[in-house]
Amino acid sequence: MTSKTVLITGATSGIGAYTARLLLDRGHRVAVTGRNEAKLKAFLDEAGHSDRLLGITADAADWHATQAAVARTVERFGALDAAVANAGFTSADYQRTNGATLGDGDPELWPPMVLTNVLGPALLAKAALPALEATGGRIVFIGSVAGVKNAPANLYSATKWAVTGLAENLRMHATTRGVGVTLVNPGMTDTPFWAGDSAPSFALPPEPVAEAICFALDQPSGVDLNTLTIRPIGQPI
Repeated sequence: MTSKTVLITGATSGIGAYTARLLLDRGHRVAVTGRNEAKLKAFLDEAGHSDRLLGITADAADWHATQAAVARTVERFGALDAAVANAGFTSADYQRTNGATLGDGDPELWPPMVLTNVLGPALLAKAALPALEATGGRIVFIGSVAGVKNAPANLYSATKWAVTGLAENLRMHATTRGVGVTLVNPGMTDTPFWAGDSAPSFALPPEPVAEAICFALDQPSGVDLNTLTIRPIGQPI
């Protein structure tokens, strides 16, 4: 694809970080956000390309911080061609209870997860849509196989089902304004999502998911690629 400016939320590790590196390696301009200033600085130092990389400390679930991240990206690079709503996580009780958080989890741990996973993508869409209309750009939501295949009492899964619905109802709005909307649903991927070494042996490395995101961003004008689901071979659900 021709050189573009892409904003990625929650991009200091995992899929977001690999996507940022891949885009930088291909000559694009990238803005990344992260809540942890030390982790953000470490990523910026490691990634290099300081002339084409902007780091912004921001909480994806905070409206004013998200607005500011979009504004700073446009101010630094002149435009915004794509926004990737990547920030998301599961509450600490997910692994401990095998994901059955509604039955056995700690409700005190749920609000940050729900806000980041559900409100965060909606805030990014609202903040970025005017800039994306100006460039005929695209917004990418990082969903999950958990957002198309239910699991018993799994609140994390419910947040990803919400992202699935958000992607479609935003598409219906954005397509009339020349903006594409893509939902990328990774299967089990070996990222910090998994505590310790608990990722399944067949889990995907992050690189193929980053490639799928770049594939969506590389679609020609007039093509709206809406859903990509990418599972590792061996994942039964």
